[in-house]
Amino acid sequence: MARTGHGDRLASAAEKAADSKGFERAARVGYVASGVLHLLIGVIALQIASGSGGGSADSSGAVAALAAQPGGLVLLWICFLGCLALALFQASRVWLDGRGLQGKDAWKARGSAAAQAVTYGAIGVSFGTFALGGAKDSGESTAGWSATLMAQPAGAVLLGLVGLGIVVVGGYFIFKGATGRFRKDLKPVPAGAWDRAVTVTGTLGFVAKGVSLAILGILVMTAAFTADPEKSTGLDGALHALRGQPFGWLALGAVGAGLICYGLYTGILRARFAKL
Repeated sequence: MARTGHGDRLASAAEKAADSKGFERAARVGYVASGVLHLLIGVIALQIASGSGGGSADSSGAVAALAAQPGGLVLLWICFLGCLALALFQASRVWLDGRGLQGKDAWKARGSAAAQAVTYGAIGVSFGTFALGGAKDSGESTAGWSATLMAQPAGAVLLGLVGLGIVVVGGYFIFKGATGRFRKDLKPVPAGAWDRAVTVTGTLGFVAKGVSLAILGILVMTAAFTADPEKSTGLDGALHALRGQPFGWLALGAVGAGLICYGLYTGILRARFAKL
């Protein structure tokens, strides 16, 4: 009987380990989905920079481009489920990452996990919405919630603070890329080609992502200061605004290439080496 009980415990532990591995693999699909999204946004940005057209350079345009591919609907559902698994995993870290930590460190760990849960949840919603046939332009959505916020008491101030927060997040991405701190999110990476790929795509990708977020934040702040929510046009509007500056085609091309790097880093390298 004792041996039987011990065997049952071993079997139960093995089942839990298998379930954990399965959930981890599903969560890594979320990184792949996020990588594909950013890669497509980068490609669209390059098309806009070259003057050859391109769709909407934001999540809605990227998801629409993915949906147009052969088997696009299946890909959308796979990406949705992967992002959902990753969002749930990050949500669980809100409680788990704070254990053993105190004060500022505990809140920092929980805040980071919560932010990532919201981010990947939002990306998953984009995939799920398109899969269900409910596509919506994200630029219009941004202008809509900006108008709603500005209609509230002190709404312009609140919208300005939101824009400032986006600029701060963009600055953090630039800092994280320039200093190589993104490596803290990864397990040890094999030396050689893998390590060089992480360095190049991570550095360029995080800086480009930060620049695009900073521009987006500035547009949101402009909408608040001018009381014109239509100026809050989302990422697509931010990249088009960059294109309209002197030598903007060159700057937008660099950002587009950087977003492709971010997509490769997230979709391939982080998906493989991320700490989960």
